[in-house]
Amino acid sequence: MKNECIDCDCVLRSSVQMKDCQLELLGGSHAVVKFKRGDTIIRQGVFSTNVIFLRKGMAKVHLSGPSREQIVKLVKAPTYLGLPTTFGDKINQYSVTAVTESEVCFIDIEVFKKLLAENNDFSAFILMELCKSELEAYRRCASRTQKQLRGNLADVLLEFSEHLFESDRFLLPLSQSDIGNWVDAGRESINRALSEFIADGIIRMEGKQVTILDKKLLQLISQNG
Repeated sequence: MKNECIDCDCVLRSSVQMKDCQLELLGGSHAVVKFKRGDTIIRQGVFSTNVIFLRKGMAKVHLSGPSREQIVKLVKAPTYLGLPTTFGDKINQYSVTAVTESEVCFIDIEVFKKLLAENNDFSAFILMELCKSELEAYRRCASRTQKQLRGNLADVLLEFSEHLFESDRFLLPLSQSDIGNWVDAGRESINRALSEFIADGIIRMEGKQVTILDKKLLQLISQNG
């Protein structure tokens, strides 16, 4: 991993208008770190000292439960990581691991707080991001606990297709074991359900590459659970 201080305008330009002096302050108070697949970006139980922004790549959010590690969600750049932990508790309540090569911007928390205090539009943007994240967490929890395996697996494939890759052809970023962890199922069950989707003509798989052939049917399975 290599630290690299570069212009950080891309972190905020797309969301809100920042004054030149604010961008200059931000530019001098951050560091960019590159992570390889499998590297830990945030470690659960460690003191949080920076605001973390995923500039490039994709990562999984996971936490240690009473008996095992639980994957909560996948996120792709650009997005903030760990804001509830950073401002709410100071101790990281979950871990974040890169699932592809990624770039992460570590921003000094006091500088970030100063920007929040000075820029109402930026504060509103961050509040909106936190609200959307919480609502999405509630929706995922209800879906995962109430749907059967085929419905949950359909949700995962649609998440990859429509949000993470924006394509009906993609490489699975997670192993079958990780997918099972995400939807509370065993690897064997995931393998069997994928084989059923292939036999039904819903998807085609070549190694880890997935092609969705019948998206309407996949969406119907998702809706019916």
